[in-house]
Amino acid sequence: MVRCNSLTMIFHRQRFVLISFLVAGAFFMENLDGTVIATALPQMAPALHSSPIALSAGMSAYMLTLAVFIPISGWVADRFGSRTVFATAISIFTFSSILCGMSHQLWQFTAARVLQGIGGAMMVPVGRLVVLRNTEKKDLMQSIAYIVWPGLVAPILGPPVGGFITTYATWRWIFFLNVPLGMLGILLTFVLVPNHRAEERNPLDWLGFLLSGLSCFCLMYGLDFMEQQPIPWAKVGTLWALSAAFGGLVALHDRRHPFPLIDLSALRIPTFSVVIIGGSLFRTAIGTAPFLLPMMFQVGFGMNAFTSGLLMIALFAGNLGMKTVTTPILRRFGFRNVLITNGMLAALSLAAYGFLTAGMPKLLIATILFLGGLCRSMQFTSLSTLAFADVPSEKISRANTFFSTATQMSLGMGIGVGAVALHAAALLHGTAPTNLTVGEFHLAFFLIGGIALVGIVDCFKLAPDAGAIVSGRHS
Repeated sequence: MVRCNSLTMIFHRQRFVLISFLVAGAFFMENLDGTVIATALPQMAPALHSSPIALSAGMSAYMLTLAVFIPISGWVADRFGSRTVFATAISIFTFSSILCGMSHQLWQFTAARVLQGIGGAMMVPVGRLVVLRNTEKKDLMQSIAYIVWPGLVAPILGPPVGGFITTYATWRWIFFLNVPLGMLGILLTFVLVPNHRAEERNPLDWLGFLLSGLSCFCLMYGLDFMEQQPIPWAKVGTLWALSAAFGGLVALHDRRHPFPLIDLSALRIPTFSVVIIGGSLFRTAIGTAPFLLPMMFQVGFGMNAFTSGLLMIALFAGNLGMKTVTTPILRRFGFRNVLITNGMLAALSLAAYGFLTAGMPKLLIATILFLGGLCRSMQFTSLSTLAFADVPSEKISRANTFFSTATQMSLGMGIGVGAVALHAAALLHGTAPTNLTVGEFHLAFFLIGGIALVGIVDCFKLAPDAGAIVSGRHS
């Protein structure tokens, strides 16, 4: 009997690990598709009878759809079951990938990307919810460590992978490669994932869905304009003002509705509040690196795209290198000490990019990027794990919806904040934004390092034993 119980425990533990890997794979597929087509646009445009600039609508449609539909993901999973929704999301994502690869007109491609965004909006938060519901608190660090790496790695690998596929095959394979991965994911979902439903089926908060969707849509649409030269500040300001207004209405509506779609009451939990407020500033800051570094290497240093991509792999290596030691470090020092100390190191690493020069040895540049990757990975994983340390099980679904929305928005803001930092640096140097030099990139990284530093201030509010049930520090 004892041996049987031991085997059962081992089976369940291995199942939790496999579920984490499954969700991580789905996350990677979704995150990679958000960035991989950037380098393929010039080759895709003639095939779709369009221009590269017009084709960027496909990228925008995908991100905007994600922003609108993520808030509803938790309610859908509670109503129809985690396994059903997760498998359906992968199916929609895979099918829409086929449609993207078969597109011959711009409208076909854009419509397929909208459908793909709906699948991605369900796949990411529901996948995280599956992990949270099938993992004990003491094993949460390991599980979260598996599923956060796609968000760090995909923006870095996306452009070089897209360039490689486009150069040596055809851009259509960027999407067709999702098919075998998606089919495997669907099969494993039905084998591994239990179909958990909420015991109490609450009605859908339609007004909350509409207001939150409009707020997220206006925010992300404004960020989309930040990539234009020159930046249309009037449009950006109007959209962000509307986003703030709709967000305020969400907060008012949340107080009155008995079952709000986005439960803001989770902010009363100190650990969750720190992750959402201070953590969003940090995630925004690190989201600038995949945007600014390749631009600085190519525009400022005069490197070609291949050399720039090789250097970015050092950042990717740092992200993965930290995964093996994240758990023992958090167990030894606790969340508060790690978030403060490592957060300062991460902010300094962002500022350190402002000291890189074209004449610096490539090995030294790669080493600095590697160290920066270590710090950003540690902070990202720590924040993602701490978020749910003190959230009670009955609030997990809505807290996860809130966290997923905030994470998507803050990472998406990285490009916009990077563009603003560059423009601010150009104004301070008296340089035209269309004629950027290395000095503007350096100053931009100093500004972004300051933003990351501000995001750490919130961590001082944490209790010394914050998240101990997850880290096991006092076990």
